[in-house]
Amino acid sequence: MRYDLMTIGRVSMDLFSLQIGAPFSQIEFFESSVGGSPTNIAIGSSRLGLNTIAMTAVGDDPVGDFVLRYLADENVNTDFIPRKPNARTGLAVLGIEPPDRFPLVFYRENPADIHLSIDDMLTAPIIDCRAILLSGTALSRGTCRDATLFATEIASQAETTVFMDLDVRPDQWQHPLAYGINVRSLLHNVDVIIGTEEEFYAALAPHPEPAMQGQSLDVAMKQDGLALIDRFREKHPQATIVLKRGAEGVRVYHSSGTDDIAGFPVDVVNTVGAGDAFASGLIYGNLQGWEWHKAGQFANASGAIVVTRHGCSQAMPKLSEVETFINQRTK
Repeated sequence: MRYDLMTIGRVSMDLFSLQIGAPFSQIEFFESSVGGSPTNIAIGSSRLGLNTIAMTAVGDDPVGDFVLRYLADENVNTDFIPRKPNARTGLAVLGIEPPDRFPLVFYRENPADIHLSIDDMLTAPIIDCRAILLSGTALSRGTCRDATLFATEIASQAETTVFMDLDVRPDQWQHPLAYGINVRSLLHNVDVIIGTEEEFYAALAPHPEPAMQGQSLDVAMKQDGLALIDRFREKHPQATIVLKRGAEGVRVYHSSGTDDIAGFPVDVVNTVGAGDAFASGLIYGNLQGWEWHKAGQFANASGAIVVTRHGCSQAMPKLSEVETFINQRTK
């Protein structure tokens, strides 16, 4: 196959506060980069050495020019990204207030990426990719939902591994139930599903409102979420579930059983992008043929590195950095 990974979904120009700890209203200086969860994963995977394609859309505007140049500089293939003349490239503005406040404002009134279409996807070399990465938010509106479903069907019929990052962004959905309805419509064709406890709750619970309102789950809800995962696995035993549990590390449910993989304690500078680095590391490990414990440890390390750095896509580690990080902490 010619490519290792194609990521599908949103993209934006990101403006990150350069003043760590400053309240959002007092930010004076920003650093520019490219973001959007699936596009971050394309960048993170490229830095680890995978041959990646970003399948998204940008506007026919200078911000689109910025995105395409940035991705090219990161060795991410942009050959299949269409430009949408009647839409703007997305924008995200982020504040950095460690350890637990990272306010994020999206400007996605009519972002170009929601207009990614089946016709656009017909030009993409899906069957020439070892894996594709889907994003839950790509199903929220526009023709991008159809394009995502189409790509999933094509990949599932080929020798292409389908990963999905549940990627809950509550403000992108018009109703709390809509997220789960849409995500569940394609999970039967997904090989590896990645998400936090809140994201799996939003995807599988009959009453997902707490998770879709940005609330943390209480103990009872977490137990309910684990039971929902068990029931899902009974119906879909072929799927691998990767449950991110914060400080508790990650739990991987796979065909041979369950692995609990400890995380790496680090001092937090910025959590934005850590989940995308985690997914990049997990995909890298899986495509190397590693068993899930090793792949999960590598993914944990990738995410841990990012939370110690400023920025998001620009904080994604290279392969040698992850290897050094693990070696130093597992002697």
